[in-house]
Amino acid sequence: MSEKRKIQNPLAKELKRTEFRVVIFGSARLTKSDKIYKQVYKLAKEIGKNGIDIVTGGGLGLMEAANAGHEAGDKEDVADSIGLTIQLPWEPKKNVYLELKKHFKKFSHRLDHFMALSSVAVIMPGGVGTCLEFFYTWQLIQVKHICPIPVILVGKMWEKLIEWIKNYPLKQGLISKRDMKQLYLAKNNKEAIQIIKNTREIFKKEGDDYCQNIKKYKLD
Repeated sequence: MSEKRKIQNPLAKELKRTEFRVVIFGSARLTKSDKIYKQVYKLAKEIGKNGIDIVTGGGLGLMEAANAGHEAGDKEDVADSIGLTIQLPWEPKKNVYLELKKHFKKFSHRLDHFMALSSVAVIMPGGVGTCLEFFYTWQLIQVKHICPIPVILVGKMWEKLIEWIKNYPLKQGLISKRDMKQLYLAKNNKEAIQIIKNTREIFKKEGDDYCQNIKKYKLD
């Protein structure tokens, strides 16, 4: 993206626009040699090819893989690659593939921006931060603070977690079957991309009526 376009399209304006965007959450610790890094790169490249914006945490690891892959796929530069960076002692640098970015000191403020920007959430393998992002997204869907966006958990790592959720909170009546409807387990990129494409078609078809009973998530 050119410097001119960066100036003309700041993140503040993005927040006011109704755009279809995919947020990709995942570990900052995985490197280019890891197979999951390569998987995320390929997934984001396909998203870029389809002219879809992405949002990441803007750091290294799987965030870098997502922004780099998106750049490789979006050859015509029609979609945005957004990074919401966070101040951490071990993550001092943003990755070099960001087109739009905003820096945060608090996780809570950053999480709210993810929610305000995103139409689909892709959860890749990660640690405490990624789990926080998953459950925060899911909770806001549950209480109808955001649209019931698909939450796509990619890979075997999440299978046991979903099994635990079904065996304990769901069986004990602590959550309802309705709460499970927006969770999708994707074995591979192909399944994840199909869910993303299906959701975008609904988004495009319904236009202003998309999620009409739920107000757009607003920042304080």
